[in-house]
Amino acid sequence: MSAHDVRTVRSFCRVCTSTCGILVDVSGQEVIRVRGNRDHPLSQGYTCSKGRALPQMHHHPERIERPLMKVDGTLRPTTWEACLDDIGTRVRGILDRYGPEAVGVFFGSGLGMDAAGYRVAQALHAALGTPAKFSPLTIDGTAKVLISDLVGGSAALNPRPDYDNAHLVLYIGTNPLVSHGHTVAMPNPVGTLRELRERARVWVVDPRRTETARMAHGHLAPRPGTDHAIMAFLVRELLRVGADRDVLDHRTVDADMLATAVAPFTLEHTEAVADVPAAELSRLLAEVRAAGRIAVETGTGVTMSAGANVTQWLSWALMILTGSMNRPGGVWFHPGFTHQLETFELPVSPAGGSFGPGPRSRPETQSFLGEWPCAVLADEIEAGNIRAVLNLGGHLVTAFPDTTTLVPALEKLDLFATIEIIANETTALSTHVLPTKDQLERADLTLWDHLSPRVAAQHTQAVVAPVGDRRSAWWVLAELGRRLGYDLADTSGGQADDDARLAMISARARRPLDELIAEGWAQTQEEFPAAWVERHLDRLGGWRLAPRLLVDQLAALTSPAPLVLVPRRQKRHLNSQFTYLGDTAEVLLHPDDAATAGVADAQQLTVRTAHGELTGIAKLDPSIRRGAVSVPHGHQGANVNRLTGKNDIDLITGMAHYSGIPVSVHPAADTPVILG
Repeated sequence: MSAHDVRTVRSFCRVCTSTCGILVDVSGQEVIRVRGNRDHPLSQGYTCSKGRALPQMHHHPERIERPLMKVDGTLRPTTWEACLDDIGTRVRGILDRYGPEAVGVFFGSGLGMDAAGYRVAQALHAALGTPAKFSPLTIDGTAKVLISDLVGGSAALNPRPDYDNAHLVLYIGTNPLVSHGHTVAMPNPVGTLRELRERARVWVVDPRRTETARMAHGHLAPRPGTDHAIMAFLVRELLRVGADRDVLDHRTVDADMLATAVAPFTLEHTEAVADVPAAELSRLLAEVRAAGRIAVETGTGVTMSAGANVTQWLSWALMILTGSMNRPGGVWFHPGFTHQLETFELPVSPAGGSFGPGPRSRPETQSFLGEWPCAVLADEIEAGNIRAVLNLGGHLVTAFPDTTTLVPALEKLDLFATIEIIANETTALSTHVLPTKDQLERADLTLWDHLSPRVAAQHTQAVVAPVGDRRSAWWVLAELGRRLGYDLADTSGGQADDDARLAMISARARRPLDELIAEGWAQTQEEFPAAWVERHLDRLGGWRLAPRLLVDQLAALTSPAPLVLVPRRQKRHLNSQFTYLGDTAEVLLHPDDAATAGVADAQQLTVRTAHGELTGIAKLDPSIRRGAVSVPHGHQGANVNRLTGKNDIDLITGMAHYSGIPVSVHPAADTPVILG
């Protein structure tokens, strides 16, 4: 192969919501290399190891190239016509006999980064009329939208740090240098943080001295599960001295109830609960007061814990009290690029939250924003209520809680159809496997534009032709819909290509699709402070500082166990993807905890909970505080969801608890030693 055989295609990465700009070198239909695009307005040439591994993903030896259908217990290649006919016949029979609630739909992250596929999936779900909708919302992120809903009166409110004018940024339970942010994307995280710390103070609250913490000006390492105490202390003290009185008096309600709720969190009490030095708590408080306006950003270290809702609530309360909401130096609210929030009045959500009925098998649960908790799926299957599952781009075995209960339940389904591109344990359990185009094989738009650091959108053409008989996800779902009697999209006429679908999606966007196609990128200046946010606040009557659900949860929180599980992400691994890049399932624990348990560095150890156990490799790490055991997400061999329980959930949102779970550790194949 000569240099003349290689062409370079400008694209953007859809491994995560940071959507960094990339240049893809291609020879024929072989993807040679992916590198950063230095001309990209946000990522500026940055890529991570996962983005650079897209050639390996595309050419993976276990990639799925043709539809598969299980016959006599074995998945066998078939045609699209036969596969979709069979799914359609089975689903129609289930709908006719048991009703729409017998069909569950999971909106996985794989389809979540496919704009056209995701929109047709939404249309299919609406046509089915099933209440059994599941998504990663109840796996890693309900607290954020819950607080937008309860405190801000709309789940559409998405606060973002104003990095350009920041005075102080506080990261709680998030490590953006590795994760690139949680629901707030951070392209080029090293460059962003390096520039940020030059003009603003940066603090991190995390039980581990993470890569982000090492770049920060201050770091608190509380006992896992006690972040809420630190936030309650800060809120308590600001209510005493330092709150923005104009905001407090004219743009909030129930400040007195908030003051009562946080009253117990004195300096002494917080020091005892969180096990952090009083002097450091006082230093953080002094910096918050000196900064005036601040930005607080949380991640899965918070949102996966029992204290998720109250920590997120108190983070918002802190920003409200400092006058930081919708103000320079604080946070701004993304208006969306495709859906322009300023063009209509946001509905004001009920003071009690946007909840509805949950599944019959779990009457103690409820739906939130129209979704059921992922944790109830196994029970709904075992009860005979759900008989078919359409798994749209998710690895359920490593994503859902309580693997040991979930897998036998999935095996009992009448139909389990999975959209996937590489074989895994979930596809092996499926009755049908639908191989859709990977991100290099399709034209695409940035779907989650409201997560971008700018009011912007991107377009990419397909880089290579689809391998085998892969089809666009939107086409697959529309064809399935057609077999069920639903007209979801034109799959054969003049509107049957990817860009035609994308044009329909972006018809009301801030820039027409042809501009995006020509330039690859379009951006408009955000309104800041945004009048549409203030109009919404007028209708709301002020920020709701003390929702009863949250006040009660704060009062009910108990002390964590002596040794608990905490989550983390890895640089060369995202959920269940990119395991071939070599990140192993290292279990981090403090050397003192390891010594007590009789565990040596690099030794195989077993982590056990009341729900199950896993075996991984011990990594003794003095940067993690005592009392915390960290297991990364998504490894099949050391599946962290063997430690989680389908009944261990937040009953307000249905969020499964993946953090703060009591654990014991011991050498593999030895008698357990329980710390504490």
